[in-house]
Amino acid sequence: MSSPSKRRDMDVMKLMMSDYSVETINDGISEFNVEFHGPKESLYEGGVWKVRVELPDAYPYKSPSIGFLNKIFHPNVDELSGSVCLDVINQSWSPMFGICPFTELKGRDVECVILCLYADLLNVFEVFLPQLLLYPNPSDPLNGDAASLMMKDKEQYEQKVKEYCERYAKKEHIVNAPTDESDEELSDEDFSDGRSDSDDDVAGHADP
Repeated sequence: MSSPSKRRDMDVMKLMMSDYSVETINDGISEFNVEFHGPKESLYEGGVWKVRVELPDAYPYKSPSIGFLNKIFHPNVDELSGSVCLDVINQSWSPMFGICPFTELKGRDVECVILCLYADLLNVFEVFLPQLLLYPNPSDPLNGDAASLMMKDKEQYEQKVKEYCERYAKKEHIVNAPTDESDEELSDEDFSDGRSDSDDDVAGHADP
């Protein structure tokens, strides 16, 4: 197996050579932003988000931290900090290369889908995030309001998702999304609990 540093370089390079727009931070490869578009045939279709990825020192033996920098209304994404609920990916993350054992993912919940997510940054954007948006899990929420609305009034939930996409998830919103130069750094505690003190329209950092 290649060394962790080589794996890090290789995985980041693979992501940068893909169709995704990748913006490195502080001229390094441990932190970067990726332009992510909502999956087709979902409530989030047409939306575009700047997603922060932070690779821990122990990568790939520890999963990356992922968070939305512009707002998104989703039961498993904290509305203020933008942190993604990653309990499942942390439990299932493997440092080994692998092939997804599922050839048909449609209809499976996030817990099932993530079993196929091996330590490959490209899979985060091609598998994990699209499935997260297609199949939200209101029973394990980071955004209680979104989860409650989804379970009680699906029509209003869908309308609010689309309103957030229109208000916060257009190209101009990712251009104006914060970077490390303009944002205050969050403490380790902020990363661990997915909370932020900011009440601004633009979300903050990622949650591990």
